[in-house]
Amino acid sequence: MKTLALFGSTGSIGTSTLDIVRARPDDFKVKALTAHSNWEKLAEQAREFSPDIVVISNEAYQAQLKEVLEGSKIEVLAGEAALIEVAKIDIDLHIAAIVGIAGLKPVFSAVKAGNDVALANKEALVCAGDLLLSEAKKNNVNILPVDSEHNAIFQVFDQNSRDSISKVILTASGGPFRTKNRADLSAVTRDQALKHPNWSMGAKISIDSATMANKALEMIEAVYLFDLRPEELEVVIHPQSLIHSMVEYKDGSVLAQMGAPDMKTPIGYALNWPSRGEVNSQRLDFTKVLNFEFYPVDYDRFHTVDLMRDIIKTDLNKAIVFNAANEIAVDAFLKQKIAFLEIEPMIQECLEHIEVLPINTIDDVFALDLETRHYAHDIVMTNRIKAGTG
Repeated sequence: MKTLALFGSTGSIGTSTLDIVRARPDDFKVKALTAHSNWEKLAEQAREFSPDIVVISNEAYQAQLKEVLEGSKIEVLAGEAALIEVAKIDIDLHIAAIVGIAGLKPVFSAVKAGNDVALANKEALVCAGDLLLSEAKKNNVNILPVDSEHNAIFQVFDQNSRDSISKVILTASGGPFRTKNRADLSAVTRDQALKHPNWSMGAKISIDSATMANKALEMIEAVYLFDLRPEELEVVIHPQSLIHSMVEYKDGSVLAQMGAPDMKTPIGYALNWPSRGEVNSQRLDFTKVLNFEFYPVDYDRFHTVDLMRDIIKTDLNKAIVFNAANEIAVDAFLKQKIAFLEIEPMIQECLEHIEVLPINTIDDVFALDLETRHYAHDIVMTNRIKAGTG
């Protein structure tokens, strides 16, 4: 039986993970569950899966959580410090599904403790890739990607023949506005941006998909995970989301990982690794018509991908600024404080304004992140970014 600690259990990745565990109770045991503020759902999960520990990072809800779990043997903790400590418990796999930079410290804590990590929290690599991978190597820890694209690459990337690989091809659905022109995007509403055509995701990631910031962040992840040079990374639009990414070899062969657009497939691969086990996910039906369309990325329409290409070529640490600015911009859009087309110029202004110094520690990461957030908040408050169509 493999023991698990699930950080971010009430989100889409967390609930999909628990669906797999629920279907295979003899193979997996949940030792810890954490959530930020959804204490009611966390309590429901705790009653079903009986972990040793639950953590609610928003301390305001600790009393309610303790009350509903009173009489059980489950230890109830709260706050960021508790997240970091619980990440150290001795388990087989730490599932990192906390959204945003809030997941960075627990991931580092798990790696330092020698726990293998199934990484769905992209910010850990985006903001601190060198530091995280160095720590993982020092502690002989496996980092298993859960993002469908990186999980796909992981499955077909021959690490023993690295020199035979010519490039990695990340696929992108193009989001809900793939066929819209730039002018059309000026009138995009919150509800329209949240309707992804293929995937069921949380609000923040859905907006990131609509701007393709999600793909931009995945580009940085791929560079770190697979040690890629800029010229070894390509992004293509694949609207059907059936081929999740590809690896091209020097002999012209292209290996692709396919599957239905169901996050339980990559989650299940990470949970079962290095073996493959049964996963109650959707299946492709090859007796039905399956379309496989591919298009180049329209960089004029999706500026975020173009911004990230420049970051990869110049200074990967600028991704910290990109990520922080994007988080503030998306939050502002979801709260209807800025327009959809104001997200990209907010990121660009932060990249142009914020000085990026060498990153040697986690504290350096958070200092740059905080500086960027303050600057981005000021942009929102002063309303000085105006949406454009060009």
